[in-house]
Amino acid sequence: MVYPKDFASIAIFNNNYKEPKLHYFEPKKFDEKDVDIEIECCGVCGSDHHAVAGDWGHSEGPMVVGHEIVGKVVKVGPQVTSRKVGDRVGVSAQVLSCLNCDSCKSGDYVYCPKMVQTYNTPYEDGYISKGGYASHIRVHEHFTFSIPESLSSEEVAPFLCGGITAFTPLLQHDVGPGKTVAICGIGGIGHFGILLAKALGAKVYAISRSDAKREDSIALGADHYISTADKDWSASLKRKFDLIVLTGSSFSGIDLNEYLGLVKVRGTLHSICGPPLGEMLAVDTFKFLLSGINLSTSITGSHENIRKMLQLIADKKIKPWIEKIPISEKGVSNAFERMENNQVKYRFVLTDYDKAFISK
Repeated sequence: MVYPKDFASIAIFNNNYKEPKLHYFEPKKFDEKDVDIEIECCGVCGSDHHAVAGDWGHSEGPMVVGHEIVGKVVKVGPQVTSRKVGDRVGVSAQVLSCLNCDSCKSGDYVYCPKMVQTYNTPYEDGYISKGGYASHIRVHEHFTFSIPESLSSEEVAPFLCGGITAFTPLLQHDVGPGKTVAICGIGGIGHFGILLAKALGAKVYAISRSDAKREDSIALGADHYISTADKDWSASLKRKFDLIVLTGSSFSGIDLNEYLGLVKVRGTLHSICGPPLGEMLAVDTFKFLLSGINLSTSITGSHENIRKMLQLIADKKIKPWIEKIPISEKGVSNAFERMENNQVKYRFVLTDYDKAFISK
């Protein structure tokens, strides 16, 4: 792939995600601490579908999504100190923050008020960020991550959002040997939750709406499987869990009041759900008062936690369940359609970038 003036992409216009288009765009201005990355592959995240479908607001586009990016550094700014041309790096769901507020100083860059997400977010000059369904990405060096040599690009890519989103609550609540954890919702993020909680040494329960994912959950490492379609499914689980992680893309059909009773006193019910805008939660406040539990949330994770996760999956040789799809207009459309129809086990990864994109 020749180094381009404009970057090639598969873009979405006016939320018409069923008809992605090949599109060339001018990248953001090249700042002194920026690096350009030639993309090798990119995971397809549930957030990508939410964004292109307009669940989080309408966009005229061009919208170039993708925030589970692995590629090779091909250009570095004059003040870059941590990267050199040829480095293999990853990019997660964020490409910039102010680096100076209390959140940034504590390492919680994702909560910075000036945070720029990897795609569809304005920089201070008004440029709209473009993500990983593209030939290249331009990003501040601080928001790139070294990839352990033993990890394949295609297998590590989906960990950079889906994996770290599942890993953060496990670290936040000290999951390890002697802890009992429930992963509620066995989709893309839920499958990471099982893999990572098991790798940390916890006893793991998988909770799903039917019996359909029992076999997969056990194969992923779950010690027990619970279907909420079963009569009185929660009766034997009262105050059972140190931590319940809610991983779905919506709270629809989830009775939080029932889950309050499944957490141990001083345990935690933690949500990493990314629901459509406007979805509301309802909790019986008196039951909540009497439960003695904590409610918490998180989005993606800190740089420290991303590095810990990458080392863990390298040390434990953790393999996600992925399906590779060559990137193209047809490939991206097919991925989104299959996501809508729940035909994913359990993450798609877009590949063959060198064949898809020809420099202008």
